[in-house]
Amino acid sequence: MTQSLSTDILVVGGGIAGLWLNARLRRAGFSTVLVENKALGGVQSMRSQGIIHGGTKYALHGALTGASEAIADMPSLWRECVAGTGELDLRGVRVLSDAHYLWSPGGLAGNLTSFFASKAVRSRVAQAKGDELPPALQDKAFKGKAYRLAEIVLDVPSLVARLAELAGDGLLAGERIEPLREGDELVGLRVDGREIRAQRVVLAAGAGNEALLRELGLEQPSMQRRPLHMVLVKAPTLKPLYAHCVGGGPKPRVTVTTHPAADGQWVWYLGGDIAEADGVARSESEQIAEAQRELHKLLPWIDLSAARWATLRVDRAEPAQSGLLRPDSAFLAEQGRLLVGWPTKLALAPNFADRVVESLQKDGIQPIPHEPLPALPRPAMARPVWEELLP
Repeated sequence: MTQSLSTDILVVGGGIAGLWLNARLRRAGFSTVLVENKALGGVQSMRSQGIIHGGTKYALHGALTGASEAIADMPSLWRECVAGTGELDLRGVRVLSDAHYLWSPGGLAGNLTSFFASKAVRSRVAQAKGDELPPALQDKAFKGKAYRLAEIVLDVPSLVARLAELAGDGLLAGERIEPLREGDELVGLRVDGREIRAQRVVLAAGAGNEALLRELGLEQPSMQRRPLHMVLVKAPTLKPLYAHCVGGGPKPRVTVTTHPAADGQWVWYLGGDIAEADGVARSESEQIAEAQRELHKLLPWIDLSAARWATLRVDRAEPAQSGLLRPDSAFLAEQGRLLVGWPTKLALAPNFADRVVESLQKDGIQPIPHEPLPALPRPAMARPVWEELLP
């Protein structure tokens, strides 16, 4: 017998964007069901470095951009949530670092000249010296400069776990997702045979939106993928480092974040320019060799002789832009009862939720009474990528 359910908002996608939206809607009094067909946080979210960007890395050429301005308020918003005073109560989420840093090696200190030529940019940073430096840079061999950015770094697994708690009984593990229509109108989704009706259906599944749209017989909005080839290194000699290493171009040469492994060691997760175009073209062995060369040049005092290495290919899913440009802010498209979007960046998950809430308000969508949900099969939590690749 087919199980029929009803809810106010049906969300598809159990990454941080979908989970944040789900929690925000529940706090506003809406009933929700969130469907995930893999594991919570398992595609893009658990591959994130956890940096709550404030846009500074988009202004390394010395001027604020649309991207840097759109994201500027996100660190303070997230801080409030982690403190339990924001739009969501994220107390208990682990803060890996209270700041992220801009780090310029000794021979490249001049690369920050144009950056500090802008008063607007300069007001966002403060130079760190001595014991204010990240532990990995507190070595007498370090001759560069480091500047503290007010951008926290979060432990993504604990963030996903907390957002899943806020979802209550509304999480549903579902493999087969099909449209549920009355005539030509989409009224909900059929999930593994369950018919779920909703006032609005929100696709927040990142790269999964592409296949979901095809299932619904839709070609728009179109999606683009921007690939990365990230590097992970695990060694007993590693010390915490959360920093963008500034090179000669408009992007960080390397972006390093540090994550705790289950065995008590630290894992460095490397992104930035090393993971982009040239990095994507490299094989795993070539990418590891390049990362080894870079870290030896930048941090020669760190002993990596016993290090273990791995790489990870990641596709960032975004709304299609001319020339594969990075969107400045979260994106949402509306088609009747269907809302489709991408936050485009972890830090912009609240901005994505804002877009959805604004759409509901515009259309006069309000919570209505529904029968209590029955017990639903709950999706599992994804494992951190460093535990999968460097156990």
